[in-house]
Amino acid sequence: MSNASSRYSVLTAAHWGPVLVETDGNTVFSSRGALPTSHPNSLQTVVRDQVHSKTRVRFPMVRKGFLASPECPQGVRGQDEFVRVSWDEALDLIHAQHKRIRDNYGPASIFAGSYGWRSNGVLHKAATLLQRYMALAGGYTGHLGDYSTGAAQAIMPYVVGGNEVYQQQTSWPMILEHSDVVVLWSANPLNTLKIAWNASDEQGIAYFDALRKSGKRLICIDPMRSESVDFFGEKMEWIAPHMGTDVALMLGIAHTLVENGWHDEAFLARCTTGYEIFADYLLGVSDGTAKTAEWAAEICGVSAVNIRELAAIFHQNTTMLMAGWGMQRQQFGEQKHWMIVTLAAMLGQIGTPGGGFGLSYHFANGGNPTRRAAVLASMQGSLKGGTDAVDKIPVARIVEALENPSGFYQHNGMDRHFPDIRFVWWAGGANFTHHQDTNRLIQAWQKPELVVISECFWTAAAKHADIVLPATTSFERNDLTMTGDYSNQHLVPMKQVVPPRDEARNDFDVFATLCEHWEAGGYARFTEGKSELEWLETFYNIAGKRGASQQVTLPPFASFWAENTFIEMAEHPANAQFVRFADFRRDPKANPLKTDSGKIEIYCQRIAGYGYADCPGHPTWLAPDEWHGNAEADQLQVLSAHPAHRLHSQLNYSSLREQYAVAGREPITLHPRDAQARGIANGDTVRVWNQRGQILAGAVVTEGIKPGVICIHEGAWPDLDNTVGGMCKNGAVNVLTKDLPSSRLGNGCAGNTALAWVEKYTGPALTLTAFDPPANS
Repeated sequence: MSNASSRYSVLTAAHWGPVLVETDGNTVFSSRGALPTSHPNSLQTVVRDQVHSKTRVRFPMVRKGFLASPECPQGVRGQDEFVRVSWDEALDLIHAQHKRIRDNYGPASIFAGSYGWRSNGVLHKAATLLQRYMALAGGYTGHLGDYSTGAAQAIMPYVVGGNEVYQQQTSWPMILEHSDVVVLWSANPLNTLKIAWNASDEQGIAYFDALRKSGKRLICIDPMRSESVDFFGEKMEWIAPHMGTDVALMLGIAHTLVENGWHDEAFLARCTTGYEIFADYLLGVSDGTAKTAEWAAEICGVSAVNIRELAAIFHQNTTMLMAGWGMQRQQFGEQKHWMIVTLAAMLGQIGTPGGGFGLSYHFANGGNPTRRAAVLASMQGSLKGGTDAVDKIPVARIVEALENPSGFYQHNGMDRHFPDIRFVWWAGGANFTHHQDTNRLIQAWQKPELVVISECFWTAAAKHADIVLPATTSFERNDLTMTGDYSNQHLVPMKQVVPPRDEARNDFDVFATLCEHWEAGGYARFTEGKSELEWLETFYNIAGKRGASQQVTLPPFASFWAENTFIEMAEHPANAQFVRFADFRRDPKANPLKTDSGKIEIYCQRIAGYGYADCPGHPTWLAPDEWHGNAEADQLQVLSAHPAHRLHSQLNYSSLREQYAVAGREPITLHPRDAQARGIANGDTVRVWNQRGQILAGAVVTEGIKPGVICIHEGAWPDLDNTVGGMCKNGAVNVLTKDLPSSRLGNGCAGNTALAWVEKYTGPALTLTAFDPPANS
């Protein structure tokens, strides 16, 4: 048994920032953030739960019905028992079936487009390592886009020449100095800034705290009074439209600008194209319906008086529209960010210090100025002599691809056909949690001949696999990372804290071994003759060369690694003055955007030419299939927002559940009016259902949500109980959400498009089993 004197701290990092982990070399005792902050991050405190969880995959496991007959499997995925096998047996079995499927159906039949928030680090990226192996084996089907921003990242290149959702924003020092009004539009930074795609630099909430104290006018437009509104308190005004109606609200504001002559005609003429065509729609010339404040009010549930007031505020002040991503995760989501750019263009403030729009202030601390940095290289793109993806499908269309092999679909101006997927290998993600319409996914998931999951934990995806391989957590291996997806503020060693638990192995070693199965010398081809630490030294030395051009000098790798501390990069004074689109605004001809016209495209001829009814040639109000305007009696709109105490589905099993679970389930937030009409009280267990499925959740009754809307945070692990009609006992919202594309342009996920009924639950008590490993595991 360990004593306190044998304990020490190891520096590592996760998506939620640099972390100091207390250990004795075998057991994790505690963890805390390594950077000074006045805004503690709950996610940094549960490393112990991650390493020592009962939910860990401990050994290689194979589904019983698959093991009995691999070429003609028996049983049902998700309902069958698992059998423990040795690593050699598991890898031999995978290789034999992989080779059979590849030989018979070709590389396109193998889906290795694993998607998800994988463990942080530049070497041990699960999907990258999987795809490296598949490339050496002869190619695979990959994926396009992501669930977070599928609609926005498709439309924005047409409109402003870049995806915007993953680009640096006008710097925070400029916002704090020059903005008069800041609008959080469908953004909840207090939750989402806890994490970053790399590691958080942890500066974002501090900037929002400075904004809170700045005396500026602050407005939040969101169907729910989020944690961020509570953070700002009386300093922030909350406006709650009906879900999915943001375009109508923006059109009403835009019409008011024109009505009063407040739109910036000079900016529109000099820096945009197609405004006249859009104006005909806005004013009702082209369709007979003027998009007045009164018209918008009928749709969005915000009064015409408030809409006109917003137009006046935005016009009279330097206004920054900070837009989140939730509103584009809806049917016709492309229209939301296209319209917010159009509104900002009409205000004429794009490219000014403190004005315009920004699409990543709520993610990875966009706006934290980029440092003069030595930026790490990674395993991505380092492969030599392999065959990369031979086909790619939009990531959110995986179910359609499984349901409709060789089926026709359209994507971003292209006519395409789905591949005939026979083998799925998913690593570094939890698709059963982030994909919509879970029951439809379960049915489609039965179709491949082989499903392999590499996982640390017994997620729903692992429980629906044929073969499950136990992966190490990031705390059981060595790696490196940067903090700040935009700032590159720190270079952090991710030192191994404890040995791998049970039989867990690094994905790097697993795929290298499988490459040797594929051909003699395959292990060496995969590893290029380098060990884990040799790869890290390579990436570090490349960072040193990159840093030299920024006047940054790194110490030798050996001394850096031994010191167990991070390197903070130097500030770059010019970057603190960065204004997005400033050069373009100053001289559009000399600094054209990467659009067809070189300008902001309010009307896009190329998109219009695609002829997509679900994505016309200019921003347009399109009523979703399921929304307030067509709800049946007693139906409510389902909002699936980002949770406060986990990263999507990561950490759902951890002790942080105690901070948010209600009645032992995922919470559901609903308005007192809706609760009273259904006889629901705070703390009750409720049943939520629609034609796609049913879940149990715990009621949180509050006036901090729009009547007619319920919020169930995304990321709860599915826990379907077939003894009670497939009821999800853990409150996984995607059991309810509709699986349809945002449009044929982006094919993004539309997870915020759903209606459901709610009632107090009076059925039998049901025990939560989401986090229990299968028997014999």
